[in-house]
Amino acid sequence: MPSLTLYHNPRCSKSRAALELLQARGLEPTVVRYLETPPDAATLRALLGKLGLPARALLRSGEDDYKALNLADPALDDAALVAAMAAHPKLIERPILVNGDKAVIGRPPETVLEILP
Repeated sequence: MPSLTLYHNPRCSKSRAALELLQARGLEPTVVRYLETPPDAATLRALLGKLGLPARALLRSGEDDYKALNLADPALDDAALVAAMAAHPKLIERPILVNGDKAVIGRPPETVLEILP
């Protein structure tokens, strides 16, 4: 049985759908409600490494904090963007499924199935 971790927001329909897809396959991931237990900068950097993405790809650009913090500024480097996500977890795209050294953003929710064994 794989060890799966789902960074989850239960208020998000895509996040709920991803969790339901996993559960329908008999999988019970460790659920991290990242708004209640935000990942720190080191965890976010590790997630980005597993996702194979730059920090900007993990940002939710429609959030008010994104605009208020001027995160669209192309001069901001990954460290600044990671620090913003650590301080304002609403900015983190969701859901994120981690399976070992791989991770995927569940948008659309069926994407989580790509890293299952």
